[in-house]
Amino acid sequence: MSSAESVSVALTIHQRFAEQLARTPDAVAVAAGETRLTYRELDDRASRLAGRLHELGVTWEDRVSVLMERSADLIVALLGILKAGACYLPLHSAYPIERMRRIVETAGASVLLADRSTQAKGVPEHQHVVLVDEPVEAEPMTVEAHPDGLAYVIFTSGSTGQPKGVAVTHRNVLALIGDPVLAGGAHERVPMLAPYAFDVSTFEVWVPLLHGGCVVVPPPGDLDVATIERVITGCGATAVHLTAGLFRVVADEAPHCLADVREVLTGGDVVSPQAVARVLAACPDLTVHAMYGPTESTLFATRATITAPYTPAATVPIGRPLDRVTARVLDADLHPVEPGATGELYLAGEQLARGYLGRPDLTEERFVDDPFDGGRMYRTGDLARWTDDGQLDFAGRVDDQVKIRGYRVEPAEIAAVAATHDGVHDVAVVARTDEAGNRLVAYVVGPDVDTGALRTHLVAALPDYMVPAAVITLDALPLTANGKLDRDRLPEPPAEGTAYRAPRDEIERALCEVFAEVLGVPRVGIDDDFFELGGQSLLAMRLIRRTRAVLGVEPSITAVFDSPTPLDLAAELRETEQLAS
Repeated sequence: MSSAESVSVALTIHQRFAEQLARTPDAVAVAAGETRLTYRELDDRASRLAGRLHELGVTWEDRVSVLMERSADLIVALLGILKAGACYLPLHSAYPIERMRRIVETAGASVLLADRSTQAKGVPEHQHVVLVDEPVEAEPMTVEAHPDGLAYVIFTSGSTGQPKGVAVTHRNVLALIGDPVLAGGAHERVPMLAPYAFDVSTFEVWVPLLHGGCVVVPPPGDLDVATIERVITGCGATAVHLTAGLFRVVADEAPHCLADVREVLTGGDVVSPQAVARVLAACPDLTVHAMYGPTESTLFATRATITAPYTPAATVPIGRPLDRVTARVLDADLHPVEPGATGELYLAGEQLARGYLGRPDLTEERFVDDPFDGGRMYRTGDLARWTDDGQLDFAGRVDDQVKIRGYRVEPAEIAAVAATHDGVHDVAVVARTDEAGNRLVAYVVGPDVDTGALRTHLVAALPDYMVPAAVITLDALPLTANGKLDRDRLPEPPAEGTAYRAPRDEIERALCEVFAEVLGVPRVGIDDDFFELGGQSLLAMRLIRRTRAVLGVEPSITAVFDSPTPLDLAAELRETEQLAS
């Protein structure tokens, strides 16, 4: 692992990779199960894939879709696309196929890189599909692209009802990975825990690869806390990123798995000071970086560094700007506010993305002229204030945008999808916050709305983290005197789901009690669906751990998703764990 060094932003990602290749050709670049790829082997496979893409007509800044399981082949795919002079368009296998089609059509991607597993499940239509886990016979090539060329496009939730693609350049990524907090030598082995369609993959892939480290790729499928614990300890991870919600779960359930990790980065939502305290108490030699930054500023824009001993304060600050980022807190007239006063946070600097793909109107609205230094600023929509010691505190939003499990969610996009369902006359989607985090609730108006059918409609169109935990029908949406939605008069979602049916044996009784405890509801029947009662993947991880503590068996995360009621999960556990009633 090379020591901290100056990273030139006048290069492309693959040129920077070539420099690292020359220094450490035989070092392991990717570890995935029993598979090991050295820098030389990764470069050779990626160059051949680039040659294949060239044969298919892929050229400068073409978007190439990627829909693959986690594997060494995935890293080959990402690097190969860049070496072809193109940019990658990550798709998530959990996305409904219609959403993937919209993203692909918006981006104008004609080539898809897949593997046999994802192809078998179904992929959106493309002119060409290349299976990266099969031998690629092509002449190796590398296109010497421009630093201001696109490296990737990631689609996020959009307030207009359609997802929007954030266009990030090579220069943006290299500005990020050159920051001292990411170039200080702690990133020798980094596990790829986040979905690669989430921009955290920028850190998990390119920071280790461009500093001589190794990307550790976990097995395919959903990752529960037990698996994450095994991956972190088994690979000897030196640095880990955990979203704020997942960090809180790990702090509660398995903080000691971080004992040999040098640095943990967390963010994507409000970071719990109590979780930081629990982790540092268990791992006093660990450094925690609380990171903040929208996709438009290439993942991270600010950071607060926390070490032991640590006494939890009321909040964890979002910290100070990274080296190549400028942060300003401004009033409505774009004048700086005094320390301690709240204003809107604007970001500038070399990490600022090009804008939104194919959306000059939206780009102009959010990437505004910088009256201080020229150039552009990104209007984050986040409220912040400067502290006396020069750090930033997060103070909320100027709009309805929320974070769900680290993902940016615009409730207006969900409402727009719900409004297309038969019988829906009006709809509002809001986020309600409790100890488990933010949960989405949809309030719909329409005398004949079938809430079950509406939920099916939403599941078919939206990623799982955007599907409301509850759908409530109303005669009319409550309005204020000004004609705006009166959130205070919206009813709380019911604590119970289906008509209550009592458990019939000890296993079902134990599971009903565990479901109720994890969900924070007074009672759960054997037919009640964990996810319809507000459960999500982070709570599913808690459910797994509590089930192990109570019954001595640990269901997989897949089992919880496939068998989300106490009745079905009990049957699954009897079949797979030979439990007696």
